[in-house]
Amino acid sequence: MLQVPYIRNHKEEVITKLAVKNFDAKDIIDEIIALDEKRRKTQAELDDTLSESNKLSKDIGMLYKSGNIDEANDKKAETADLKEKSQELSQVLSSTENELKEKLVQIPNIPHESVPVGNSEEDNEVVSEEGEIRNLGNTSKPHWELVAEKNIIDFELGVKITGAGFPVYKGKGAKLQRALINYFLDKNIEAGYEEVMPPHLVNESSGFGTGQLPDKEGQMYHVTGDNLYLIPTAEVPVTNIFRDVIVKQEDLPIKCTAYTPCFRREAGSYGKDVRGLNRLHQFDKVEIVQIEHPNNSYKALDAMVEHVAEILRELGLPFRVLKLCGGDISFTSALTYDFEVYSIAQEKWLEVSSVSNFESYQSNRLKLRFKDDDKKTTLCHSLNGSSLALPRIMAALIENYQDVDGVNIPKVLIPYCGFDKI
Repeated sequence: MLQVPYIRNHKEEVITKLAVKNFDAKDIIDEIIALDEKRRKTQAELDDTLSESNKLSKDIGMLYKSGNIDEANDKKAETADLKEKSQELSQVLSSTENELKEKLVQIPNIPHESVPVGNSEEDNEVVSEEGEIRNLGNTSKPHWELVAEKNIIDFELGVKITGAGFPVYKGKGAKLQRALINYFLDKNIEAGYEEVMPPHLVNESSGFGTGQLPDKEGQMYHVTGDNLYLIPTAEVPVTNIFRDVIVKQEDLPIKCTAYTPCFRREAGSYGKDVRGLNRLHQFDKVEIVQIEHPNNSYKALDAMVEHVAEILRELGLPFRVLKLCGGDISFTSALTYDFEVYSIAQEKWLEVSSVSNFESYQSNRLKLRFKDDDKKTTLCHSLNGSSLALPRIMAALIENYQDVDGVNIPKVLIPYCGFDKI
């Protein structure tokens, strides 16, 4: 969430930069500034009224003590008028603050100056591409055929138990899934991230803190009876560890990693692009989160991008890194890099990770701060990334490592699996 003083002092800059996200901010920015003016005016009037009331109360006390009963009683009537006025002003102030907050949460984060202009994923900028794309000719099979042949992932059984998008992993498929999770966690811990095991459900405050609520796209599963939400990513509970916290400057950066199942409704998803593991409603993911000093957050972002790249190199998967354009970047992000791995059977790139810097957008919602060298309370910057999302990694591994005899296991995973072939 953007800060009102920044909006007020940089109105035209905010409008211009948000246009990169294809967001027309002019009208709502004007409304926010007008509401802020009303809020400040009402607050000042309320403060004056309360001050006058307090002074009058002291005067009345002195008059009673001095025996001026009639004059004291006359002034008592004035206090009743001031009390009524202060109550009215308090109501106006509360409704204005609520209206202001409702407007603020409708405004996306300001994109970083390097975010490319564009309308959709077609306009994303390819930053780099690594790895060799194998040519298997006509022998390659898509992962949904291979897993059925090897009986390691059962999509139909998942439909029976729950519905589409909830696969059942079996035998070596389950063990490979667990191996990937452990490998990702070990790599993250080796890079200085502390492992945490967070809850898989969050309350409204947590969802609001990281920007998932209000849920603009209907992507979150809601547990109605308890008013809780199934997490769409570990980013939500992990980042909320620091909600309403003033961290020590010397503790920055704070680096956390977590494995969780993730739940996304993915409303409106259909067709070949969602076949097999391409898009699921429940999937496993290992996340990395950083809380950083504002001066260092973009260096941290670069380091996180390189960290994910190194994992993909070790897995031996061809991949590319994309800088997301204004039309494809998320509502809350200032700058995002996507990682895609190549599926040789499907002959297309599959997204497996997003690494983002939110600057102070989430921290303002979370009230996540630190005290700088001048003892001034300052908002932290928050970052997160998938390290990594498992379904499409699994799909890419199965397709890229297939041969006539089955599916080979990347060398780096063999110690975790205990086998070298499926």
